[in-house]
Amino acid sequence: MRMLVTGGAGYIGTELLLQLSNRADIERIYIYDNLCRENYNLFLHSNLKPGKIKFIKGDILDSRSLDKIVKDVDVVYHLAGNFSRDEKMHHAQDMVNNWGTAELSYALEESNVKQVVYLSSTEVYGPTQEEIDSSFQPAPNNSLGSSLLRAEKHIERLSSKMTTHIIRLANVFGYGVCMNLDNEVNRLLFNTRFVGKISIQGNGRQINPYISVKRATSFLTKLAGNYELESGFYNVLDYNKSILDIVDVLHKQNAELEMIYTNQHLELPNRMVKVDEKLREIMGCSVIDFEAELHEMRWHLQAAGQLVYDEKAWCSI
Repeated sequence: MRMLVTGGAGYIGTELLLQLSNRADIERIYIYDNLCRENYNLFLHSNLKPGKIKFIKGDILDSRSLDKIVKDVDVVYHLAGNFSRDEKMHHAQDMVNNWGTAELSYALEESNVKQVVYLSSTEVYGPTQEEIDSSFQPAPNNSLGSSLLRAEKHIERLSSKMTTHIIRLANVFGYGVCMNLDNEVNRLLFNTRFVGKISIQGNGRQINPYISVKRATSFLTKLAGNYELESGFYNVLDYNKSILDIVDVLHKQNAELEMIYTNQHLELPNRMVKVDEKLREIMGCSVIDFEAELHEMRWHLQAAGQLVYDEKAWCSI
């Protein structure tokens, strides 16, 4: 099996590649990424096994490059996208998420690709008052959700030609080689470890769906070559948690943690979703300890901090 992973040099992409590269039935993996975030840890610290993986620097809007690559693969993981929550990025999100996915879909139409897995987000649903499933009509309230919803439609129309799995992924957290601080859990944990204080926007009661990067990429790895799971939209998550739920765990881990509330009177919107029952068997264990996962990430950050300290001590000798 030969694979293409767009956006493979990112946070989720790097962790996915580490797992895909261990599958004996995968003979070649092409990474397609423009390195716009200038994160080179994929090359420097991931310890990917040589020989099976080939990196290609390219843009998702480059139709000629996409045409060439997809002709040589069986499965495509489409992870490339702009997932910023900054509303000033609406033009970039429309270009990358919507039109970039459109360019990829045109290339896929003319290929012999058998399966495409598109990483969307639960952002497409907008605010919800109760837990909803993937049959719920999306109503995005920001440019990120709107651009991803349009991108989903480009992949959905390919379902008559190939297996299409559109994954509406929860907020991803956890330690990784290319870990970013764009989401609240990673940012809160980082600030807990290295700053000693955290900032909470609003009253902290807002609920959102979450999944660890380890669990998310384990599931995605199992999807490769899975043609029995029918084409469709799937919610992938482990928890619906409020910011205060997260803060409670962090406070247990560090009783002296300083907490600063900004605009505490604000009641921010909820987004609560249900994992699709069809995915239970693929995802494996359904009972995950949220506190244990945060503790594992804290351990990784402590280890990283110790390495920095040791290096400084060594340099001062």
